[in-house]
Amino acid sequence: MQPNPISIVDIFRARQRISQYIRKTPLEYSTPLSDMLDTKIYMKMENQQVTGSFKIRGASNKVLSLSEEEKRRGVTTCSSGNHGRALSYISQKVGIKAVVCIPEPVPDNKREAIRNLGGELIVFGDTADEALVFADNLVEERGLTMVHAFDDPYTIAGQGTIGLELLEDLPDIDTLIIPLSGGSLLSGNALSLKSIKPSIRVIGVSQEKGPAMVRSLEAGKVVEIIEEPTIADGLAGGLGEHNSYTYELSQKLIDYYILVSEEEIMNAISFMLYKHNQIIEGAGAVGIAAILSGKVKKPGKNIAVVLSGGNIDTFKLLKIANQYPHQ
Repeated sequence: MQPNPISIVDIFRARQRISQYIRKTPLEYSTPLSDMLDTKIYMKMENQQVTGSFKIRGASNKVLSLSEEEKRRGVTTCSSGNHGRALSYISQKVGIKAVVCIPEPVPDNKREAIRNLGGELIVFGDTADEALVFADNLVEERGLTMVHAFDDPYTIAGQGTIGLELLEDLPDIDTLIIPLSGGSLLSGNALSLKSIKPSIRVIGVSQEKGPAMVRSLEAGKVVEIIEEPTIADGLAGGLGEHNSYTYELSQKLIDYYILVSEEEIMNAISFMLYKHNQIIEGAGAVGIAAILSGKVKKPGKNIAVVLSGGNIDTFKLLKIANQYPHQ
């Protein structure tokens, strides 16, 4: 069965619904990146978002759309960290129970943030797919409502509100460089931008280790991948067996994708710290990595790159900064 279509109207509704719970993040011009490509490059600073990543947009839109009965029963999700943190935050704000299931590889700093925001944390399995199965079982056992990290129309519409902000702050935008994992961030913003300016190019960037959406796009269908440890832990995980929204939207709306290595991602994290005094996690740095590595072909005149999050362990950040110094 085909999923219900998501439209630009849903994204405007999401913006209205979540406005009091999120931050309109800055769009900052990058001189060093612009000089590198001889064009204008702007950075959308979702690392400065509430809870430290864009995930609060989609999680809030879903939670705030629930019925009073659904809110009374509580919510659950599977997360690689940032979505769980966002769900815990918005659930605490509206006074409902949140149960967050994570796989073993999720780093300690993201676990602690979920607990500090009142989320019940359950660690299960070695992969995101295994943790998702556990969360699905909780829906049946406890009557909780699933707030999917990416494959949900409300989540996608919430993420797409970034695109509306980009059009306000940079009406001449012609290229979007954006992280690609489960696909809600890319598909929601490609939809919001291309609904208004169809000529905009959308470039998705994934890590080389276990890029689930990229492998599925290459295969022409959703496929399982082997999850591998990556510095871009926020992009790790599969698409699930029943993906019905983000794969189809990504397939339709993406112009091309780029894969970046672990070394390129760490170099980008360090670059942002040295050159812009910004703390960016691995998943948030992949767009910068694509630019620094010279993998962006035929760049436009006005490029926006989304820095999707900044929740990186401090000791890991310092180690990377020492390993990849930028003068």
